[in-house]
Amino acid sequence: MRILHLSDTHLTAAPGPNADGIDSRESLRGMLADCERLTGLSAVLVTGDIADDGSVSAYADVRALVGGFAQARGIPALYTTGNHDERTAFASVLGDDLVAATDVDGFRLITLDTLVPGKAYGRLGDDQLAWLRRELSTPAANGTVLAFHHPPIALPGVEVQRELGLLDPEALAEAIRGSDVRLILTGHFHLQLFGLLGSVPVWVTPGVITRVDLTGVPGTERAVRGACATLVDLSTPHSPLLHVLHARDPRAGETAHELGAEALSAVIAQLGR
Repeated sequence: MRILHLSDTHLTAAPGPNADGIDSRESLRGMLADCERLTGLSAVLVTGDIADDGSVSAYADVRALVGGFAQARGIPALYTTGNHDERTAFASVLGDDLVAATDVDGFRLITLDTLVPGKAYGRLGDDQLAWLRRELSTPAANGTVLAFHHPPIALPGVEVQRELGLLDPEALAEAIRGSDVRLILTGHFHLQLFGLLGSVPVWVTPGVITRVDLTGVPGTERAVRGACATLVDLSTPHSPLLHVLHARDPRAGETAHELGAEALSAVIAQLGR
């Protein structure tokens, strides 16, 4: 199985450049155009922050673009919520199965809902974890992949990741321990990051709208231009194989926005735990 993993498209109701001067629709179009030659795809997955403002028109445009890419290949397009998403609008356009298990080439691809309205951190919660344990009690033919927005891992010393990530990673680790979960796919941080939750690999794909650069002063944030995605391959004995894809963009790497320590602390205070 090969998955094209996208995240953080951040479309708004109105077309055109956002506050960073980036046209989110054009970023998504460019990313998909540069993925046209990928072969053997089994699914396209978007792990949240699909709309920046929760607008119906943003979801409709993502469905047309991503759904059209998938339909042309005869493969499913799967979506999860993120902290910028709005459940009612999301469900009205992309379907109301916010928590679902989909069979893809003998793999079970489970999409989960980590949205906490009004906050930037995520939570699975007792009910969703109980559902997950019941679902995992029967193994899939080729194993299971979990997909949701907020990473259950964070880099040491990066406060914004610790405060705005998944609140209940230990409970998730307990729910999947001893199961057939082979990989967890997430987004949210706008950068590529790999780690383990227990013994299960966790992958954070960089954003379609921007990529965060951690080379600056600790406690600050710099986002740069350049749409990214991940090709996830589970078809070989060496799987999971994860390859970051970069859309061709002559302005890639240019600063989109910068947040100083005071501004980033204010974001954490308002939207964090």
